Amino acid sequence: MSGRRTYCSERCRASAYRARRDNTQPKVPIVNKKQPLKPITVYECDICGERALGEQRCQECQKFMRRVGFGGLCPHCDGAVAYDELTVG
Repeated sequence: MSGRRTYCSERCRASAYRARRDNTQPKVPIVNKKQPLKPITVYECDICGERALGEQRCQECQKFMRRVGFGGLCPHCDGAVAYDELTVG
């Protein structure tokens, strides 16, 4: 690489352009520091495997669940899904 070039070749430049223009990746919302994090956090019960969004206590077992990560509800099945699970790979 010489001078002020950002990419090592035209192939790398084209690949980076396609990656920036790819609309298939889900958009992850930016979390504001003043925003409460509990309503957007996914929790999972270690005993029964139940997931919940914004609720730390399992409805079935009445035990506290572990934090999976930030997420939301699936538009197809209304199940709680963490963003990290969607973007892996």
